[in-house]
Amino acid sequence: MKRVMVVTGGGDCPGLNAVIRAIVKRASQEKDWEVIGSIDSFNGVLKEPTEIVVLDNDNVSGILVKGGTILGTTNKGGPFAWPIKNSDGSYDAVDCSDEMIRKLKIMGVDAVINIGGDGSQRISKALYEKGLNIIGVPKTIDNDLSATDFTFGFQTAVQTVTEAIDKLVTTASSHNRVFIMEVMGRDAGWIALYGAVAAGADVCIIPEMPYRIEKIKEKIDSRYKKGRGFCIIVVAEGAYSIDRKKQKESSSEIGSNNAKLGGIGNVLMQELIEAGVEHDIRLTVLGHIQRGGSPIAYDRILASEFGVKAFELVMEERFGEMVAYRHPEIISVSFDKAISKPHLVEPKSRLVQTAKGLGIEFGN
Repeated sequence: MKRVMVVTGGGDCPGLNAVIRAIVKRASQEKDWEVIGSIDSFNGVLKEPTEIVVLDNDNVSGILVKGGTILGTTNKGGPFAWPIKNSDGSYDAVDCSDEMIRKLKIMGVDAVINIGGDGSQRISKALYEKGLNIIGVPKTIDNDLSATDFTFGFQTAVQTVTEAIDKLVTTASSHNRVFIMEVMGRDAGWIALYGAVAAGADVCIIPEMPYRIEKIKEKIDSRYKKGRGFCIIVVAEGAYSIDRKKQKESSSEIGSNNAKLGGIGNVLMQELIEAGVEHDIRLTVLGHIQRGGSPIAYDRILASEFGVKAFELVMEERFGEMVAYRHPEIISVSFDKAISKPHLVEPKSRLVQTAKGLGIEFGN
């Protein structure tokens, strides 16, 4: 009996369970394959005792519609930076990748499918270079992996943002207020851009187009006549003005190397007040709501396609590759190509031009 292990790493995302389900469903059609899962990414392998579960048609039944991941996930630790506690209470990050690969061999694991974003796929690449049979599946609500047209979870996040802005419009118009909504995306403005266009926002501020506060103020002023009106501003968490740096802070979480983005909404609100905006301003930070909930139909379908393709790559022994969507095909690319550069909004792209044609101000 051959054995494939599934892991989910990084931030959670609508559609993860759909990928897991698809892998199990496809594998169940082969007589000589068993699917297992590691709890909390590779941590389930590294822990003592290990935390490994068997995945079959019974325990993936009904998970297609569920958000999150039945395997759990983490963006801390991992095989190349496993946190070890010292006697003084401090922690050191230790490379346990060789030990993990040894344990996988003892478990009889023939291949691994790693579902995750750019950080997870960098781990996939490094493990592949150490000889591990591994396939990657792209996962991120940020849609910032350049090798694939879309990542699952992105469209669900956009839907969540759109519905939230729709609700803000009614309260903003009732109170003649300026509303700022800060959304996720890290260094990419895809969620903000798609959400702004879909919900009819007045201003969209993204990392790829640093803003000038005076341009934002001009747009706000144009939305008011005799003190009445409202304005909806969507700002990506990684956005910044031409005069300031990105709002980042180091994570205090053990085993985490990711800088935390956020706080730009508060910065923007203060800048607008200092620039002379007299209208009432309110801030909404949508936060982790964008990661939660049931995936919409698009993401269920894309995730299912990714899962089936990933298992078929395992059977074909095409290791060292990541599944990708290039319209209209589901393909695979090397890990090198998958993580070579981020997928960012191009300021001259069609959707940006459409947004400008709709009167959306970017502030650049």
